[in-house]
Amino acid sequence: MTTPTLSATADLMPLLPELVLIGGAFALLMLDLFLDNQRRVVTHALTLALLAGVLAMIACGIGGQGTVFGGMFVRDVMADVSKVVILLVSGLSLLYAWPYLRERKLYPGEVPVLVLFATAGMMMLVSAGNMVLVYLGLELLALCSYALVALDRDNGLSTEAGMKYIVLGSLASGLLLYGMSLVYGATGTLDLAGIHAASTQVGDKALLLTGVVFLVAGLAFKLGAAPFHMWLPDVYQGAPTPITLFISAGPKLAAFGMAYRLLENGVGPMSEQWHLMLAGLAAASLVIGNVIAIAQTNLKRMLAYSTVSHVGFLLLGLAGGEARGYAASLFYGISYAVMSAAAFGAIVVLSRQGFEADKIDDFKGLNARNPWQAGLVLCVMASLAGVPPFLGFWAKLVVLGAALDAGLVWLAVLGVVCAVIGGFYYLRVIKVMYFDEPVGQLPPPRGDRVVPVVFGVNALALLVLGIFWNPIMAWCQQAFA
Repeated sequence: MTTPTLSATADLMPLLPELVLIGGAFALLMLDLFLDNQRRVVTHALTLALLAGVLAMIACGIGGQGTVFGGMFVRDVMADVSKVVILLVSGLSLLYAWPYLRERKLYPGEVPVLVLFATAGMMMLVSAGNMVLVYLGLELLALCSYALVALDRDNGLSTEAGMKYIVLGSLASGLLLYGMSLVYGATGTLDLAGIHAASTQVGDKALLLTGVVFLVAGLAFKLGAAPFHMWLPDVYQGAPTPITLFISAGPKLAAFGMAYRLLENGVGPMSEQWHLMLAGLAAASLVIGNVIAIAQTNLKRMLAYSTVSHVGFLLLGLAGGEARGYAASLFYGISYAVMSAAAFGAIVVLSRQGFEADKIDDFKGLNARNPWQAGLVLCVMASLAGVPPFLGFWAKLVVLGAALDAGLVWLAVLGVVCAVIGGFYYLRVIKVMYFDEPVGQLPPPRGDRVVPVVFGVNALALLVLGIFWNPIMAWCQQAFA
């Protein structure tokens, strides 16, 4: 799936997008020292331009694909597909964030820089060919995410969310690192290709299998799979909404890339064991996420538990394995990133200073007040619920098909049942918008035009991409051809 190893003189070329992104982040960090709050829009605009430039570099194939630095860094089709979407949703989160954070005086110059470094960490994760780079990318993403979640220091919920995220995230990183050390002890190498080759010949299978168990546990936490999901509701609710949008979209796709690299490229010969573990995590996530989401009245907490269920669907493809399963999971990760951005974007577009619009009741009677916004939110909820012809329907269909092809009939049936259960809480949001009476006075419309336009494009994209989903799926299949 990767091109031959490049010569030493060309080792930096496949790394060019990451080098440009990190170099630009350092330059913006220095530039921000000379800007006051009134001119901080310059940092924001340059950050968006940098993300767009790096995205164009990857889309145009600048730097080329290859395996460099002795196999430590892998740039292939899967990595490029993931990076394009990660850069896109990172830029989208910044577009949503600027007016929201600015009117709450929560937009220091570190915000776009932290987003850039977190994005660089995600890009490293999907290109990791060595466990050292996996951990480097993971911690770069995690440390930046912790700081972003605790951005609102005067808000008790935000501070609490940041502390919980740090403590539980450190525990998960420890589990992952311990698993890596056991795998290294069993195989004698940190290189994923070397681990794959050594796994078939290792004498102490028990040590290797124990390492795999810890790897899967650490990956489950980063994905937000049950029963390692307890950080999700508090972090999603406590973080400023645009930050919740950022950590809910791109990192899930990066975690899929990390899981594929570690499990398939690394301990692939142990696939019979870890496929079973992933199937169990998928079943637990589908049931727990959907059932608990029904009881939520806070929209951000509801979306957090629904994330757990969506991770369950993503794991259906990984548990099935083979090229079709991985392509289905990648397609689901891309679809969920776009849907999650739109879901939290709906909260951002309706919120004002002093009104967060993060409760389901805040959407009561929205159709009577603003039919256009209500229609867009309907598109988002219908896609998340898996209603055809929206993108979410095709995403669920392909992972269920992959599970059936792998012989996981019981898991596919459970997925269908849980999809029906999940439809209830999404349809409840639609019901309160169209059939309930408005409660209280809605704050005046926001002054900026950027967020409503971005949300409109984001929500309608779910319908357009649902109609023209085949090219995206073909792109994902090409990644694992």
